Amino acid sequence: MSEAGSYVIEEGGIGVITVDNPPVNALGIKTRLAIAEGFERFGGDDAVKAIVLICGGRTFFAGADISEFGRPPQSPVLHEVMRIIEDSSKPVVAAIHGTALGGGYELSLVCHYRIAVPSAMVGLPEVNLGLLPGAGGTQRLPRIVGVEAALDIITGGKPIKAKQALHLGMIDALAEEGKLREDAIAFARRILAEGKPLLRVRDRNEKLEGAKGNPGLFDDYLKKNARAFRGFKAPTNIVRAIQAAVDTAPDFEAGSRRETELFRELEPSTESQAQRYYFFAERETAKIPDIGKDVPTLPIQTVGVIGAGTMGGGIAMNFLNIGVPVTLMEMSQEALDRGIAVIRRNYESAAKKGRLTQDQVEQRMALITPAIGLEALSQVDLVIEAVFEEMGVKKDVFAKLDGICKQGAILASNTSFLDVDEIAAATSRPEWVVGLHFFSPANVMRLLEVVRGDKTSKEVVATAMALGKKIGKVPVLSRVCFGFIANRIMAKRSAEASAIILEGPSPQQVDKALYDYGFAMGPFQMNDLVGLDVIGRGSTERSVAGDLVKLDRLGQKKNGGYYDYDENRKATPSPVAAQVIADFAQFKGVENKGPQSDADIVARLLYPVVNEGAKLLEEGIALRASDIDVAAILGYNWPVYTGGPMFWGDTIGLPKIVEGLKALGIEPSNLLLEKAAAGTSFTRG
Repeated sequence: MSEAGSYVIEEGGIGVITVDNPPVNALGIKTRLAIAEGFERFGGDDAVKAIVLICGGRTFFAGADISEFGRPPQSPVLHEVMRIIEDSSKPVVAAIHGTALGGGYELSLVCHYRIAVPSAMVGLPEVNLGLLPGAGGTQRLPRIVGVEAALDIITGGKPIKAKQALHLGMIDALAEEGKLREDAIAFARRILAEGKPLLRVRDRNEKLEGAKGNPGLFDDYLKKNARAFRGFKAPTNIVRAIQAAVDTAPDFEAGSRRETELFRELEPSTESQAQRYYFFAERETAKIPDIGKDVPTLPIQTVGVIGAGTMGGGIAMNFLNIGVPVTLMEMSQEALDRGIAVIRRNYESAAKKGRLTQDQVEQRMALITPAIGLEALSQVDLVIEAVFEEMGVKKDVFAKLDGICKQGAILASNTSFLDVDEIAAATSRPEWVVGLHFFSPANVMRLLEVVRGDKTSKEVVATAMALGKKIGKVPVLSRVCFGFIANRIMAKRSAEASAIILEGPSPQQVDKALYDYGFAMGPFQMNDLVGLDVIGRGSTERSVAGDLVKLDRLGQKKNGGYYDYDENRKATPSPVAAQVIADFAQFKGVENKGPQSDADIVARLLYPVVNEGAKLLEEGIALRASDIDVAAILGYNWPVYTGGPMFWGDTIGLPKIVEGLKALGIEPSNLLLEKAAAGTSFTRG
């Protein structure tokens, strides 16, 4: 008997194959052998009239077993196992709990029927790895849900809850929670009693017919989603694979061959390599070499947030969302009322979109304790300050918290740039002080930089990292330096952008070069959106942005900025901004160097980011290059299909980066020079 499978014949001739290969029933050789053995046993047993395929443990089959990547394939391979199931002469029911994603859901599609518990989720998320479902997913799914739904499901890549999956046709029945085995057996008996036909998904072509009569459907779909698909290769190949299912029907094998061709185009592509790298990079951030599982985390049952403005309110929502009570503190009743009203408005908006019920809105609002003054924070387990970004203000707050908060409370600063060690020194307990740098809007952005001070205890760091995951963030650990990881590296891009427009390229050309690279918008579009008065706040040095503000040009919100705007906020090049730039260039004595290519602009703005990332590694600020990439992608929307600055730098070639930096008059970091000389890389092993 297979070590991962058990085989039982239940009353009524229902053969139950149970596969249990911890931790997630990945479709490795043990799992495949267990399935194959079960079908061999039951296929030849006349006492068995129908088969239920179910999993033990916490989930239905996961996708491929990553431990087998790069190894010679062992028989039976997945396609062989799927063919065994699909060719069964007896009805096969897939019984799904946990998640059936990717290869796991594709395996369920070769069964004749699918039943799932309400808590289960199904889907084909391969697009997130720059791939398409390569085991028949693009061919079978449109045959059961229709072409339009299949396009959205597979290019979207999001897991789908069981009830919605039932509505779409992705599963055929819902089991009662906790009674999957019993209900799946009963479902199989009902199939036999009703004499339902043994129809394979691959033979169901009726839902493809409508698309056959609409030849422009697929091109139209790509045009409609051009903005969302920009820069990614996988969505186009997915659309073309589904188109092949339609064009070749009823010849399933022809469509499958096209799916394989399109999959093989994607697998070696830089975009897919980058997305697969990022998938693992995001999971790697939680690993801290000197903090093992033996380091305990501290219970956080109550949280205090200082400041009810945009940032403080957003931070509070993260904890309200997971049921943790928040004491929200302000210095005036007016500011407090305004902040709470904004939180309510955010939740009400989510309720209108169907993301929350009205009861959930009220439950979350009821968790807020409004407070005036720091004294209200005396008993909370964690305090996060979100006050004005000025060292004197921060130190004053922490000195007061030191005398107010109970012993054992974690004192956290949401500072974006400032020295967490200096802030901690204002207290008598620096080991309890940590940086928790949320990105705005704090209730939406997934990045959380956990800033570890020189004296921050391991328990506090472990707690902060675990808490970040609990509130739905990706925590990235940083040591103390100005700007930490994301802000420090991206400040280099901003500085070069401000410098290059004095030399000839316009803000429009710079923004276009960065947009074409893959960013959602360029630096000057971003500055105008945020507000030039905000971008340059506190600076005493003359700048282009400062000169624009003196003309009362604040960006989109008032009179334009680097661009002019119409009543619909549509941007056009600004003669006023062009003159301001020319005047400032003359003031600085910068000569116009004439036209520069988009490639030169990208190198000028982004090579220094790679260099600064290398310095972060050299200085021990960041633990690993992949952490820097995660911070850039989640904090600044660096295009994921490039892998982030460090992966991209390796893709370009580190010797080329070094050469480009020297041409710009920028000294490459020692680590960058070493790796370039040795022919090694930051991210390729």
